[in-house]
Amino acid sequence: MTQLRADEPQRSPDTAARIHRLVIILLQLIMATELVLLVRDGQWLTAVLVALIMLITVAPLIFKERLPVSIPPEFQVLAILFVFASLFLGEVRRFYERFWWWDMGLHAVSGLLLGILGFLLVFVLNENRRINFQLHPRFLALFAFVFAVAVGALWEIFEFAMDRLIGTNMQKPMLDDPSGLTDTMWDLIVDALGALVISVFGWWYLKRRERSFIEDWIAKFIDNNPRLFRS
Repeated sequence: MTQLRADEPQRSPDTAARIHRLVIILLQLIMATELVLLVRDGQWLTAVLVALIMLITVAPLIFKERLPVSIPPEFQVLAILFVFASLFLGEVRRFYERFWWWDMGLHAVSGLLLGILGFLLVFVLNENRRINFQLHPRFLALFAFVFAVAVGALWEIFEFAMDRLIGTNMQKPMLDDPSGLTDTMWDLIVDALGALVISVFGWWYLKRRERSFIEDWIAKFIDNNPRLFRS
């Protein structure tokens, strides 16, 4: 497997970091415009939700120096876009109701993101080996897949609990299935498919001993967090 070294010099800000800042600025402008319109129309609860989403998306940039770890900007961009698509477009702009495929599409993306996070976790958990991996590519791919599916299942449990305890509508029950079971099962299936795609992709590159974008992100994570990786 391609070796990743933690003692390489830290890289200077690259194109991904600039794109990260531009994406945050653009999304903040969009949401700020929506916030002004909501306040004008007196929709206070929705306005508070938009303000919270704005805070969530900009928090990693504001508190960058105080965070215990430094996350690669590429992953941050994807995570921020996911939050924007799920909370702002999905809930505030009602894309979940306007487009039947919106929820499933987001679950597929979450499977991909969680799969990538699973690969990253394996490297971090093996920090005492200086990231000189001897683990089999099949194990790495399996761990990434299981991790993504497990988190997806925990999220479905959270949705069920919120709907039952405080009366939200996170499970989006259908007319032919008011219990929400169909929505839950489709969400889990799509989560698994997204996780499977990234796991197979990662396994293929690791098996061929080629460097993929996942390993590039991991290398950046190591460079920016040297204290996490001891000799």
